[in-house]
Amino acid sequence: MIFRTVLLLMLLSKLANAQVAVIGKPLPPWTRGYTTANAHAHNDYEHKFPFTAAYEAQFGSMEADIFLSHDSLIVGHTTADLALQRTLEKLYLDPLQGKVKLNNGFPYPDTSLSLQLLIDIKTEAVSTLDNLISVLKKYPVLISSGKIYFVITGNRPATDVYQHYPLFILFDGEFDKNYSDSALMKVPLFSDNLQTYISWSGHQMIAHKEKKIMDSLIRKAHALNKKIRFWNAPDFPGAWRQLMSAGVDYLNTDNIAEISVYLRSNKPRIN
Repeated sequence: MIFRTVLLLMLLSKLANAQVAVIGKPLPPWTRGYTTANAHAHNDYEHKFPFTAAYEAQFGSMEADIFLSHDSLIVGHTTADLALQRTLEKLYLDPLQGKVKLNNGFPYPDTSLSLQLLIDIKTEAVSTLDNLISVLKKYPVLISSGKIYFVITGNRPATDVYQHYPLFILFDGEFDKNYSDSALMKVPLFSDNLQTYISWSGHQMIAHKEKKIMDSLIRKAHALNKKIRFWNAPDFPGAWRQLMSAGVDYLNTDNIAEISVYLRSNKPRIN
């Protein structure tokens, strides 16, 4: 673990020296305090009300895992979920299209808010992504919104072909990959498993050495003008507070109702 951490930090230093790439307007730090726009609904489809609960809380990001099965994009965490026949269109694209039409082209009534749909590809990258692109083209109101971002994670094609994909397709960044300037233009955020680097449980203040490692990752992402999300991070108020204090952009959560109440009642700000 120590060797891998050192290696990744060396790669991060190389990334920091790369030319900063920006998608549209620059992505500023969250200087006005945290809201539910900073919340990411991890494996959103596993909740009782997929899409709806996170949408009503005005989350800035939702996650859906997909499998390509018989030319259909099925949402689920494992192949056992394929039998449920829950398609990406039915669970996410159709209801989102309905909201966008009601909001005159915006995902939320508050036109300053955006929505990121993080799509985790579980089957072969290229064929699944090609199918996804064909499906998304059936929803011109979504791909032309300007406030909706389709970000591909999980199985992804090689970074050197990122720029060949349509403008509405973006990619989740990985710290252990080298990106050309053109590839970085397709990467709006970096995501990583926090437990790869540190063993912090969230029940105590993060140790100084581990805080330095986490801060280094955050700085590298922000130096590239990208947002950052940690998955497999502690997921309760004491941990959220420390992650926000560190400047994490998206709080990865399985607790939609709890984090919504927390963010709305505490009005937390970056130190």
